[in-house]
Amino acid sequence: MPRFEITPEEETMLRALRAERPARSLAPPPLGVGQRVADWVARNVGSWRFILIQSALLLVWIGLNITAFIERWDPYPFILLNLVLSFQAAYTAPIIMMSQNRASELDRRHAEFDYRINVKAELEIEALHAKIDALREQEILKMLQIIEKLAADRAS
Repeated sequence: MPRFEITPEEETMLRALRAERPARSLAPPPLGVGQRVADWVARNVGSWRFILIQSALLLVWIGLNITAFIERWDPYPFILLNLVLSFQAAYTAPIIMMSQNRASELDRRHAEFDYRINVKAELEIEALHAKIDALREQEILKMLQIIEKLAADRAS
């Protein structure tokens, strides 16, 4: 049989959660310049627009070096292009990780608030069950009194 009574500790926790209003107190933390830059880089590097622009630039780079339209600054194995792409990857990956770490921290905060709201809902439901059980007991007692009175009236 499930338990529908609230312990004193749960009552204290429920009062604290009622006063706290966790769903309304979730304000985003202020962002620093580095965090805004990391979010911007992660948002733009992870887009089709970036992939298409980068692909076009790579094709132009390779095309200009193969056709020698302009002086070949990076002949066939494209060592300079490889170096440029390595630098891009070396700096982009940690910046994206910074943005993801900050997003993970926000997710942890949201999960904590969700947990607190769920605990509050559980305690509120238990309190309602206790109230309903008390009302039901009162009704049963009233009905027993009425039945006893009717039985007494009928016996006399």
